Amino acid sequence: MDSETDGLPPMQSEINSHVIDLKPRRKILKTQQSTVATRRQQAVCVRRAHKIYGTKKNPNVILDGLNMTVPKGTIYGLLGASGCGKTTLLSCIVGRRRLNSGEIWVLGGRPGSRGSGVPGPRIGYMPQEIALYGEFTIRETLIYFGWINGLNKDDVDEKTDFLLKMLQLPNASRFIKNLSGGQQRRMSLAAALIHEPELLILDEPTVGVDPVLRQAIWDYLVEITKFGRTTVIITTHYIDETRQAHKIGLMRGGKFLAEESPDDLLQKYHCESLEEVFLKLSVIQNRGKRRRSSIAKEVIDSIQLPGMANPALDLSHDEDHGEISGEFGDNISMSSRGPDMVTAPPHAPPLPPEEEPEATCMDHMKIFKLHHMKALVWKNFLWMWRNFGVMAFIIGLPVAQTILFCLAVGHDPEGLKLAVVNNELSDKQFNQQECPIYEGCNYTMLSCRYLDFLKNRSIDVKFYGNEEEAIEVVRHGNAWGTILFAHNYTDSLVERQDFGHNVESYVIDNADLSVHLDMSNQQIGTLLYRDIQYAYFDFIESMLKDCQINPLVGKIPIFFDSPIYGDRIPNFTDFAAPGVQLTIIFFLSVALTSGAMLIERNEGMLERCLVSGVTGIEILFSHVITQFCVMAFQTALVLTFSFSVFDLTNRGELFWVIMLVLETGFCGMCFGFVISCAVDNERSATYMALGSFLPCVLLCGMIWPIEGMHPLLRVPALFLPLTKSTESLRAIMQRGWSIDNPDVYIGYVSTGVWILIFLTISILLLKFKKG
Repeated sequence: MDSETDGLPPMQSEINSHVIDLKPRRKILKTQQSTVATRRQQAVCVRRAHKIYGTKKNPNVILDGLNMTVPKGTIYGLLGASGCGKTTLLSCIVGRRRLNSGEIWVLGGRPGSRGSGVPGPRIGYMPQEIALYGEFTIRETLIYFGWINGLNKDDVDEKTDFLLKMLQLPNASRFIKNLSGGQQRRMSLAAALIHEPELLILDEPTVGVDPVLRQAIWDYLVEITKFGRTTVIITTHYIDETRQAHKIGLMRGGKFLAEESPDDLLQKYHCESLEEVFLKLSVIQNRGKRRRSSIAKEVIDSIQLPGMANPALDLSHDEDHGEISGEFGDNISMSSRGPDMVTAPPHAPPLPPEEEPEATCMDHMKIFKLHHMKALVWKNFLWMWRNFGVMAFIIGLPVAQTILFCLAVGHDPEGLKLAVVNNELSDKQFNQQECPIYEGCNYTMLSCRYLDFLKNRSIDVKFYGNEEEAIEVVRHGNAWGTILFAHNYTDSLVERQDFGHNVESYVIDNADLSVHLDMSNQQIGTLLYRDIQYAYFDFIESMLKDCQINPLVGKIPIFFDSPIYGDRIPNFTDFAAPGVQLTIIFFLSVALTSGAMLIERNEGMLERCLVSGVTGIEILFSHVITQFCVMAFQTALVLTFSFSVFDLTNRGELFWVIMLVLETGFCGMCFGFVISCAVDNERSATYMALGSFLPCVLLCGMIWPIEGMHPLLRVPALFLPLTKSTESLRAIMQRGWSIDNPDVYIGYVSTGVWILIFLTISILLLKFKKG
């Protein structure tokens, strides 16, 4: 006993002796050889860990100077109140988060280093959340995690039968979503045990489990650690159940209060329960501060603490905010706290670096592991099959949208109303809404003959008494325009034709049609403008033919020959179809892939798979494989309905059309991966997808040509994912160009560049984004 402990009460002397006795342990780490030997005997070794990691519940979780040692073949109980940093520490141990400073060794190597197996099959990890697919059965879930960790089907079946009995789970054909809360937690534990890992990390595994089964679980943990093959780190709300652990670490506020065996702690602090030990150490940590409430004073006064003669435990000069809360006591707040009381050396020298095996060229070439891809692809297809209704809707949605587009867009409107004032009609004819038509070379009531050609263009004509009345009808929205015929329209038209430039001006005016249109709707106004003129051309041509006059005399002196590309009368459906097809496939692929990835993340499956050694690239490309199959089927249905059912124009090679649509759909999938990796919930993903939808549709040239946009928008519009591909597909379908044309292959190149950009961003987000 050192002199500085003389005169202290027995318990305080023991505490000081315990702290001082740590000094000789540092001598063990003096040489690299002895340190390596020590490390080989340890499953987990954490030295001077420091990390600041925020959560929604506790935005300032700090691991500060934390030291932790877990010998191989032991059960280590990690205990502490909610928010003290237990889960954060476990995430660092399994390699999912990195320390700002400090060192961690797990199973003899640094987490994440080559050949360490961490993250990987050497670890079994059970997170706090269930992290299982509710649509899978018990057997399917264990098959998936077994395949992920390299087991074959026979091994999985054997382990499944054992775990069902040991954990008292129901029939293996039961779906996870139909299990009770306690059964789901036991199922989560079974998924961590399926491959018999060297290091088993359990984050509160016995929550919601009855006492009998809890004891059975602990008996099993004791059994698997008996021969040193397995090491267990467990956190729990039930502090006294860790009496069966070989060693426990009491953690509070990101620091360790103590790290000893349960019996040593009970003996050292003269307590009857571990909860009392934790409470006593927490009070010592806050000793010497002004209490904020009478409750805190009563609790502290009720605990017989050793004297504070040792300056190392005199915390009156330190300031911090601590709290005894959560599972191990009442909510007792202290105004401040001082240095932690830890049994691990506060300044232990660092361990030597682990020597990683040299990477060969084949190591860099191995991007995927076959058993990982097998399990991931199987899981994705099984999820689709179990959600058949959702998948049927997703596959049928682009077909429905294509049908709606072909039926609703591009067709000439019918039944457009025109208010006609025909002063050639008699009162009787006007009242009966009759307009007599005289066939042959007959110059009688030519206004009625012209109106007959106008009706053939599906225009509804109604007669009104005067021009003011007709215009008022248009102003009330009951007609789209007015046409006025003079009372001597037929005579003036014949005189204008017979005498040409010798007629008077009033004759020319009376031979004209006076038209007023409602141009508030540009499409309808333009169509009426076209049909009124085309009907007049047909009327003149018919009259000249009946009178045995060359009909070319009545045509305007401009001859439009056959168009080089396209039809003489353009079809807006054919113009918009390429952009619509690409937009449908692109954004439905965005919705499908972003939703699938977010489901995995929010249910905890993504984190669990990453801890099992699955890489982000493997997860990404497993979704690429499965979603591409769905997207290919969607593409086949869309093109079949477009060309076979609705007979959309396609003058090019169908192969290049299919290739471009598939490439654009794949680009949409990659954009969906970016969204799912960048955001944390479905609502944000929906906002991001919708926010990108409208600019792409407006600027890709589908609705309006890029040449008609504002100059400031033309340049960014050219670099959007759908712009060049839309122009390329339109060139194939409307012009019949092949892949060797620059305007065609630039669409493939542009889409390929966007695919690389989106995939790169997705991989970087998966690699560096926390959580």
